[in-house]
Amino acid sequence: MSVVLYDYWRSSASYRVRIALNLAGIAYDAVSVDLLAKDNKSPDHLTRNPQGFVPVLDIDGHRFTQSLAILDYLDQTRGLGLVSDNPVIAAHQRAAAHAIAVDIHPVCNVSVAAFAVSESGREETRQNWMTRFIAPGLAAFETLISPYSQANFAMSDTPSLVDICLMPQLYNADRWGVDYSGYTNITRVAEACSKLDAFQAAHPDRVKP
Repeated sequence: MSVVLYDYWRSSASYRVRIALNLAGIAYDAVSVDLLAKDNKSPDHLTRNPQGFVPVLDIDGHRFTQSLAILDYLDQTRGLGLVSDNPVIAAHQRAAAHAIAVDIHPVCNVSVAAFAVSESGREETRQNWMTRFIAPGLAAFETLISPYSQANFAMSDTPSLVDICLMPQLYNADRWGVDYSGYTNITRVAEACSKLDAFQAAHPDRVKP
């Protein structure tokens, strides 16, 4: 039974799942759901996910939505070690990951930014909106991971949930001109992750339709 990922190349949530699938060595068929063309609101996609979001993953005879839930499933079934066995460290890892996936990402997605533009009537609102939320979010994230500055990755010696959430957000930061070069922990992690095939192959530039 083939694994199918319904995604959009620039979706941060989809990017996360692509990284995890690559880390797990799971081959998959990618089906593009163009958010700008509103393919996510089509009857076919709403059948897959009533929320009209991506990603949607068909795997092991099941269908899953919500990237964090998908990552949790892959971690539990494929033993990826995305969170520590130590419950204290695991809680800190989830907090750092959620600081991006739950706090930054939702207010910077396509539909929210488009609404901000429509309400203001000014296209430049989009750029201001993105920097307004991404910049302080990354500043806080830098502090959250600072106690783990000796680790190979964000908070562990192998890629974790934290790294999987960070790298797509850095792609967005680069896209919208948010400067994080002064954050030594973030730049260290970005360099480490960018060397791994699993992260490279998941990059939007590599999967763009």
